[in-house]
Amino acid sequence: MAKKAKGNRIQVILECTEHKQSGAAGTSRYITTKNRKNTPERLEIKKYNPILRKYTIHKEIK
Repeated sequence: MAKKAKGNRIQVILECTEHKQSGAAGTSRYITTKNRKNTPERLEIKKYNPILRKYTIHKEIK
């Protein structure tokens, strides 16, 4: 049997915005959860990018 959804909590993928612009190989992605009811817009969080070796803005992708 499949599990029921936990309500409004969904899993989202965050991807680095600076990494795409730099043209370097690979990507920096994180998986996290958010409450769809409280934050209907896309997330933007500062996270560490190990390839660029600095903190960058990661945005939610579809």
